[in-house]
Amino acid sequence: MKKLILNPLIMLLLLAQSVSAQVKSNDPEARLKQMGITLKTPGKPTANFLLAVRVGNLVYLSGHGPVKEDGEYMKGKVGDQINFEQAQEAARLTGISLLSALKAEIGDLNKVKRIVKVLGMVNAVPTFDRHSQVINGFSDLMVQVFGENGKHARSAIGLGSLPMGIPVEIEMIVELKE
Repeated sequence: MKKLILNPLIMLLLLAQSVSAQVKSNDPEARLKQMGITLKTPGKPTANFLLAVRVGNLVYLSGHGPVKEDGEYMKGKVGDQINFEQAQEAARLTGISLLSALKAEIGDLNKVKRIVKVLGMVNAVPTFDRHSQVINGFSDLMVQVFGENGKHARSAIGLGSLPMGIPVEIEMIVELKE
């Protein structure tokens, strides 16, 4: 059996590539870029409240809805105009909206220590009972962006309506690194 002997320079280059890939995989900004997600500057609140409030090393984000690429909100009731897959996509879009507001508040998503708590609200017909699976569209995105630190405590509830007829509204609490 032949032994493979690598040039020390090649070994060093391979190690550097491996470390670089590891660093990028732990960088939420790089992960978003790899996923093809561009965060936009959030609009102003629609009433007398703030999109985000910092208290110590926690950031409380107000409820957000699913904003489509064209800047308009996705609308419809889950189980009527919106099917299950569309509802999960609405939850994912809501996650992108929340990340945009978070980045606007803190400047760099690398400052996030972990996603702490999430409340997901689903505008659904009374017979719909898969609210938690809808909010998985959001939770899965947080894990894709932040890895294990994206896992969070969560509640998911169904409601008879939401503002502007949106199918999903989500709020979250985020812990920042000190």
